[in-house]
Amino acid sequence: MRFQILHRSPGRLRLHACVRKMTPDQADLLEAWLLAQPEVDRAAVQESICSVMVVYHGPLEPVAARLSAFSYKAAAAELPPLHHSSRAMNREYKEKLIGSVIAHFLKKWFLPTQLRIALCALQSAPRIFQAVKSLMGGKLTVDVLDGTAIGVSQLTGDFDTASSVQFLLRLGETLEEWTHKRSVDDLARSMALQVDAVWRLDEEGGKTLVPLNAVSPGDLVIVHTGHVLPLDGILESGDVMLNQASLTGESVPVAKRPGAAVYAGSVVEEGNCVVRVTGAAGENRYDRIVQMIEDSERLKSGVERQAANLADKLVPWCLGGSLLTWLLTRNVTRAVSVLMVDFSCALKLSMPLSVLSAMREAGNRKITVKGGKYLERISEADTVIFDKTGTLTKACPTVLTVVPFHGSDAAEMLRLAACLEEHFPHSVANAVVRAAKERGLEHEEMHSEVEYVVAHGIATRVDGKRTVIGSRHFIFEDEGVMIAPEDREAFDSLEQACSWLYLAVDGVLSAAIGILDPLRPEASEALVALHAAGIGKTVMLTGDNQNTAAAIAGLLGVDEYRAEVLPEDKARYIRDEQAAGRTVVMIGDGINDTPALSLADVGIAVGSGATIAREVADVVIAAEDLRELVCLKRLSDALMRRIRQNYHFVMGFNGALILLGALGVLPPTVSALLHNSSTLLLSMHSLTKLMDEEKTSELERTHTNGNRSIQ
Repeated sequence: MRFQILHRSPGRLRLHACVRKMTPDQADLLEAWLLAQPEVDRAAVQESICSVMVVYHGPLEPVAARLSAFSYKAAAAELPPLHHSSRAMNREYKEKLIGSVIAHFLKKWFLPTQLRIALCALQSAPRIFQAVKSLMGGKLTVDVLDGTAIGVSQLTGDFDTASSVQFLLRLGETLEEWTHKRSVDDLARSMALQVDAVWRLDEEGGKTLVPLNAVSPGDLVIVHTGHVLPLDGILESGDVMLNQASLTGESVPVAKRPGAAVYAGSVVEEGNCVVRVTGAAGENRYDRIVQMIEDSERLKSGVERQAANLADKLVPWCLGGSLLTWLLTRNVTRAVSVLMVDFSCALKLSMPLSVLSAMREAGNRKITVKGGKYLERISEADTVIFDKTGTLTKACPTVLTVVPFHGSDAAEMLRLAACLEEHFPHSVANAVVRAAKERGLEHEEMHSEVEYVVAHGIATRVDGKRTVIGSRHFIFEDEGVMIAPEDREAFDSLEQACSWLYLAVDGVLSAAIGILDPLRPEASEALVALHAAGIGKTVMLTGDNQNTAAAIAGLLGVDEYRAEVLPEDKARYIRDEQAAGRTVVMIGDGINDTPALSLADVGIAVGSGATIAREVADVVIAAEDLRELVCLKRLSDALMRRIRQNYHFVMGFNGALILLGALGVLPPTVSALLHNSSTLLLSMHSLTKLMDEEKTSELERTHTNGNRSIQ
């Protein structure tokens, strides 16, 4: 396929696809293919004008070579099936809007008067019926205002006004519906499940790692502890505890046994299972996310609910104002002008759209926010609590040294430790496995059933001997491991700057593995910026010993730290802070952080952490930079400012329209036009970016993680 370069700047291309036309499906395929290329950071395709925008890193030649070799057929075979594009929806609403405008003016210019009157009466019947229905139900809603205005206009013989009002209302409703659906669609796709591969069980009982799109209904897939269910299915074997918080909002895991239906997005907290797939990838998960966004109270912030309640309460005042205007002036036109204006549309539409826009803007920065109320709480937050390992430190700690005890061999102890740790998705476990691999130490399965004790360690049996690995508390207090007398001096002289992982065999300490977990280079800067953004207290909670924790806290500059804490200690600390009247944000990455993430006012998971942490958390930050927390805080503050500004504008502008209508300055059609126009303009403004461009650019320029920033 040929492309013509229309504009080129460093790291950015604007192209024209040399084809006669491009369908929405082809545009989706081209855009998905571009985003899958390793050199491409962002891509956007506009099918109506066959335009392609590409933001890339590195030299241009590889990108140009890939584009010149592009074909729809090859891309379709290379990529998984595409679902849930918004292009078809956008085209549908564009056609609906254009059709409405053309139909209205054709009727107005070419139809005879009597036929226009008949059509107006016919088209207004549903609105008048809805108004009567609301009144009979004892409800005074915006439908009553609209139906009354149209009905009164017709009764007084002003059919042109009635027709124009109906046209404006239809136009406004279509635009509002399109705007809302598009926002929900964008947000739902950003929250959709991201699983690339699964373990599939074959007929002979063997397991194979296959791409998710290669799984078909009827296949058996294996899901281990701490992992997410990638597809809907029936539990074939295994008793498990499932965390379904992302789907149902339940905070307590649910027991599932063979024969039970299980759904994509649930996380296996305990046990392993085999699931028989009943739905292809993406078929049901997306729809449930959309339903959750539209219906769940989790999405609605307190400010949104207050705006909706206020809008409903103002309807009777609008009706009363119209009646009072008629009683004082005996002028029906003035009374109808008052009815043309209500506060409900603008308040009920602009507030949720502002929230959806903020969530989408966060998604563009690789931050997934699972509900509007969490943005409100982040804006109110005054305390931020950090887990250390994998959060304030790099997600890739390294093994600094292995100290053998009790006559053991260091290499063999590292081999044994890697054999135990390879089953568990934690950064320290990954460090041990990686160190063994780098030293060429292959480790076959040599243990029996492995028991994982959250935030403590791992226990199993090797050659009939109980073998444990984990924290100091787990090894020496819970397991009662002894230190051989001849090893006491070496044990006491272990470097305090390291975090130590202890390995014991048959009740005797056999090795200590020194883990060096480098701090994230931006951690100190992020903490300073959080204070500048209004956070009054920063806290580090860690399972490390007191000396290690004190050293790291000093380097970071946190206000407070706690060492040697367990998951229940983190949860208890959060409860104490909340009892003191603080709004608490907790940031973590591991399975052991999930109780604290669930309990905090806002739980934030680091995207590189455990699956269950990402599912339980209210916010997930995929970007490997803690400064995105500062962006999230600023975004939340900007959202609250916009909501307040919208509220003041709606009350002031619509109040002025009501006054001018009552005084006879504005006729009903002009009042309706100004009211609907202001609502749409306010809605469009609510969808604009919240973050100040200058501040965003400044933050991006200061990033030191090697990512390129293209403006």
